Amino acid sequence: MRGGLVTIGTVAALLAAMGLTVLGLGAADNAVANYDASSWLWSTSRSELARVNGVTARVDTRMEVPGGRRHQMQVAQTDRLLILRDLNTGQVSSLDLATLQITATTPTAPGLGVSVALHEDAAFVVDAVQGIVRQLDPRSLTPVGEPVRYPPGITGGAFDGAGKLWVAVPSEGTVSAVTAAELPATPGAAPPAGLSPKRVETYEVAEPAHELVVSTLDEGVAVLDRTSTSLVTVRAGRTVRADLTTTAPGSLPARTSGPQVPVTVAGERKVHVVRDSAEVQRFTVPGAGERLSPAVAWAGRFYCADENTGTVYSFDANGQLVDTIKGSGRPGPMELEVRENHLFINPPNSSTAQVVDDRNQVREVNKYANDVLGGDPPPVAPPPPPPKKPKVGKPGAPRAVTAAAGNASARVSWQAAASNGAEITRYVVEGAGQRHEVGANQRALEITGLTNGETYTFAVHAVNAKGDGPARRSNPVTPTAAVPDPPASVTAEARPDGTVLVTWPAANGQGNTVTKYAVTASSAGATAPAGESPKTELVIPAGQLEYGTQYAFTVIAVSDKGAGSKASPVSNTVVPFTVPKAPTELRASTVAEQPGTIAVQWAPAVDNGRPVTKYVVEAAGKTTEVTDVQTTIGGLGDGQNVTVKVKAVNEAGPGAEASTTARTVAAPRVTVTGSSADATSVTVAFTVDAGGGRATCSAATGGKTASGSCSSLRVTGLTPGTAYTVTVTATNAAGKGTATRAQSTDALYGIATCNNGPDGDQRTYCNAEVDGRNGNEIFSVPQQLNAKQVGWAKPGTRLKAYCKKQGENVDAWIYNNQKQSTWWVQVEYSGKNYIPWAWLNLEGGDNINLLPTC
Repeated sequence: MRGGLVTIGTVAALLAAMGLTVLGLGAADNAVANYDASSWLWSTSRSELARVNGVTARVDTRMEVPGGRRHQMQVAQTDRLLILRDLNTGQVSSLDLATLQITATTPTAPGLGVSVALHEDAAFVVDAVQGIVRQLDPRSLTPVGEPVRYPPGITGGAFDGAGKLWVAVPSEGTVSAVTAAELPATPGAAPPAGLSPKRVETYEVAEPAHELVVSTLDEGVAVLDRTSTSLVTVRAGRTVRADLTTTAPGSLPARTSGPQVPVTVAGERKVHVVRDSAEVQRFTVPGAGERLSPAVAWAGRFYCADENTGTVYSFDANGQLVDTIKGSGRPGPMELEVRENHLFINPPNSSTAQVVDDRNQVREVNKYANDVLGGDPPPVAPPPPPPKKPKVGKPGAPRAVTAAAGNASARVSWQAAASNGAEITRYVVEGAGQRHEVGANQRALEITGLTNGETYTFAVHAVNAKGDGPARRSNPVTPTAAVPDPPASVTAEARPDGTVLVTWPAANGQGNTVTKYAVTASSAGATAPAGESPKTELVIPAGQLEYGTQYAFTVIAVSDKGAGSKASPVSNTVVPFTVPKAPTELRASTVAEQPGTIAVQWAPAVDNGRPVTKYVVEAAGKTTEVTDVQTTIGGLGDGQNVTVKVKAVNEAGPGAEASTTARTVAAPRVTVTGSSADATSVTVAFTVDAGGGRATCSAATGGKTASGSCSSLRVTGLTPGTAYTVTVTATNAAGKGTATRAQSTDALYGIATCNNGPDGDQRTYCNAEVDGRNGNEIFSVPQQLNAKQVGWAKPGTRLKAYCKKQGENVDAWIYNNQKQSTWWVQVEYSGKNYIPWAWLNLEGGDNINLLPTC
């Protein structure tokens, strides 16, 4: 049976009509009944359940849960059944793992106080507040026979390995076993006549009103008496007590495998191991703080999780630390469960889990495995700094110690004492020659054996690891047989302002006047006074009761003689609630790709007893409502500083708001920081303030454009020796920004070249005085027309070149190294005129491609 808490949305919406997403499987022939050492693990941030195969340490099925983020969920599972209870809504749903279909749903009161237990085909719902243990048919979730009834405020409610359901009754100091009735042949049909679940065994394990914690065994149960610091095991009808040497309250896992029972004392960071009637081992868990989950026994070792660091420590049978499992590596809940011959370690807030086999080999599981769903897990926030260690001392005095007389009895109640840094382990009540010790959560006590007509006062003090605190005395009371009747009924109503209204009809004073009524609140494993009223109603102030926790109430009537009645019948169960707290971790950021838009995200608000139904987000006069914990808001203008406010809404209304600021993307700003040039290109260096967006950049001049880097760009194909103005442009979602830079290209020169040949006329061909063509002629057009000749350049003349142009083919033959081309070069000679490239050797390698086309 899984007793851990997971998070999920409304179960019917999650799975109804297979609206859930089953990832990694095909059609219905891929049934996922848990026959292969598997366990379902929950992931809070992804809102999904993952089935982990313990043999392979891999996820083979993932179920996406729409809208299921951060609802607490109780999960019970067998090879073929999965029963879910949504703590926020109270709905219980049964899922057949062979078909992945919901077979039935049933409502329960929301909040803590009700739990689900499952063993083979037996299912129970345990209402700890009301003290009701009800068997359900897991196929239809209909009741089977009559429920087993206990006094209010029971604890436990888990199956042992033999199929017995164990429940502890702190008010009686007992533990008892319940067996299931046979199921009818047809789901939902009435069981055979007279068949109901039975209370088959009951054992005294503690003094009445002691605080009890239960862990079921392979066969039997272990009960930790936190008040007397002892552990009682019940096996095969035999009870064995072992005294513990602890100075702070201990805890047990819901289920213990093997003969040894580990008792974890978080306040000491110690684990005490009990076998039969003795404490056989004690060891210290490394680290600091009190956030230790109960140690779990598995395969000859003990595994203890530190929820402050996300680390799991493994100890051998001698208490020696033999392994440290990283776990989630950050604060948060840790679920440790022995199932199908494996230990499953699941931090619900993490993307990974661990599986430990019976040889203590640890393997990590990727709950978001890419071969099942794909995608990376969400980023993990760094852990917060460790809290400062509080100053520790003895507890303070209890508050509001009140006594009411009964018939040869008195009822003493009080408000909690200040713990002063060390958890209160018990309260001591003294008076009338009696001494009583009760659990830290049992703040009301009925004292019997008194003499009517005598006056008594009672003193109450608290005890923690540092010792006994100061006592506070009650009012004097005189027991009498003339006690009022209790109110006939009690009704409770949780109201949206956080208060709880408790009402009852007037009690019969039996000849005396009823002057006041005293109200007691009961929750799972705890009782405490809620207040007094002279009327037939009491409004319990907001915050006095824990939001999201189930409570029921009893009332006693007190006469003008100070005599109190017996307790009334228990009221209906209510869950106090009020508006949510403000969301935390609110962050707003620029959306780079969208103008006038910001992205907002936050951590879920504490719901204060009712689910958060939506979040209201306001920015710059715009309001939007969302059910997720993130949204985007547009239409806010460019480059605007925006204040964002977020508040959560539940059944009680909108809660307190959280606020932050963000800036929308602005148009870029460009600053040119430098420039350089060669003969045919200009390079511009610049910086860009992208305004929170993503900028693209370009540079343009002379009809040429370059784009790419937003730090430096080179514009090519320019004319040598020319002055240019380069415009740099940066563009993002909000617009454009520009800047300019003046830069001239370097001049490119060539040498007019004509070298006379070796023989005959060749020896004078390049001489200016020789008639006819003699090389180095310069024309106004790229053609050798006598009428267009503007001059002749003496060989060796250095001419400034501008550009190139196609024209008449010219062959310089032997006079310039057989150079021949149709390219002509525009040069500075009596203005801008042309010389055949065949006669002009450009400096720097004679590369005609350096020149742009004219």
